[in-house]
Amino acid sequence: MTKLHPASVAVRSLSRSLNTGFVFFIIGVVVSPGGNGMDLLSIVALVVLGIIMGIVYEFAYYQRFRYELTADTFDVTSGVLSRRTRELPLGRIQNVDIRQNIADRLLGIAAVHIETAGGGETEVSLRYVSEAEARRLRQQLRQGARTEAEDEESLEGEEATAESPAAAVEEEELLFEIQPRELAILSVFTIDPGASVLGGIALSFASGFDPATLVPADRVGGLPGPATGIFALAWGLLLFLLAAWVISALLTFTRYYGFRLTRTGDELYYERGLLQRYSGTIPLAKVQALTISEAIPFRWFGYAALSVETAGYAPGQSNSRGTESAIPLADADRVAALARAIEPFGPVDLESPPKRARERYMVRYLLVVAALVAVAYLVARFTVFDRWYVAAVLVAVVPVAAHLKWTNRGFRVGERFFLTRTGFWRRTTKIVPHYRVQAVIHEATIFQRRRHLASVTADTASSASFFGRAATAYDIDADRGLEVQTAIEEQLQERLRVRKRQQPTDQLFRDSREATDDTSVVDEDDI
Repeated sequence: MTKLHPASVAVRSLSRSLNTGFVFFIIGVVVSPGGNGMDLLSIVALVVLGIIMGIVYEFAYYQRFRYELTADTFDVTSGVLSRRTRELPLGRIQNVDIRQNIADRLLGIAAVHIETAGGGETEVSLRYVSEAEARRLRQQLRQGARTEAEDEESLEGEEATAESPAAAVEEEELLFEIQPRELAILSVFTIDPGASVLGGIALSFASGFDPATLVPADRVGGLPGPATGIFALAWGLLLFLLAAWVISALLTFTRYYGFRLTRTGDELYYERGLLQRYSGTIPLAKVQALTISEAIPFRWFGYAALSVETAGYAPGQSNSRGTESAIPLADADRVAALARAIEPFGPVDLESPPKRARERYMVRYLLVVAALVAVAYLVARFTVFDRWYVAAVLVAVVPVAAHLKWTNRGFRVGERFFLTRTGFWRRTTKIVPHYRVQAVIHEATIFQRRRHLASVTADTASSASFFGRAATAYDIDADRGLEVQTAIEEQLQERLRVRKRQQPTDQLFRDSREATDDTSVVDEDDI
């Protein structure tokens, strides 16, 4: 069996000894009230004792930790005070992720996290092995997992034993690598929610926790508002937005620095990150849907993003599993080409909702404007603001907003895929293979029924469905909705029958030149 990298003792000891030393420091403070010289010496002694205990524990952990990759299982033996032995069947392994921070990269080590089927938590963590060992384990574990899955279906155990995972090492094919221009645009125009908090903290420290020090009082004497504080408030808000924007750009830059996507067999591998290097897998066998996102202003520059929704765990999103970014930002044609390489969905010639759906949006927006005007009127009654009717100017943009919403919605039911599109500010196109559909939902609210409209949703096993992000054809004709529901259900049964007659591996990853949906030739300019 194999041991961890020797440098793991130093890295783990640093964290362990600090934690243990802090605990002993607290204990020393509690049991030594008064803080005289003798007590202080005792506290220091306890802290040193805690650090030594942490180092000793990690050295013992290193000596006791062993792992071994066999033809059928990945075996791990660990434990200092109590021993624990685990055997992970290779067929149950879902993801193998690799993580490195700056210290790990300087030492040439990496942490390997192994997830199993049905688990949302890490089953086994190897902290730490060498970089080469981490890549070897990831490749062989995933290869072994695929071999086991195939063997469970074919029941050819002898062949599985004969072909060890270590014997089958596939070459990686580079599919995508982010360009400096793409990374710059992504960083500048991406808004990170956490940046606002960090921006507020940065400004607090910069001002010495006194916001008044940030106001250039000696230069604003001639400007209106300083006496009332309006200028100070506006100036503070401007500084806050500027700080949040700069921090957001830095966070995005470090997160997606060096992003590259490769393919090995029927899996995608991606690497990204400057300070924290992250490497994850996207098993194509688990792909439930593809999402092409074209947010403003990226759409103005001809850029788009691609996300892959998988069933259950997806690496890199511990709290929102199910979706992973395959391409954070790239030319729309490149995104479309890679999406079709994963699922050859053909042209995106969508069917628009009926025009009465646009009228519905217009009525909805008019009601919103009416509510805003009412709020403005109430505010005017109790404040110095008396021009409440200014809010009514929003009526002029209602027809434009309704039209944009209508034009950015559509759907198509092909022979192999269900495509939907929605959203103006962030337009998303979802591609769902029929064989991944779990349920088809036809629903109509009371307002939709008045316009003889309905929405049809193709639900999958992706966790995105739980958050209302499933592929949905909004506000289509109610009768047409029933036809769409029937068509998807029939195609689902047909695709399941076809897949049963074919080898599973033939369905996992298809070349873009393969026959596409509707048997048409893929045109990359269709998106």
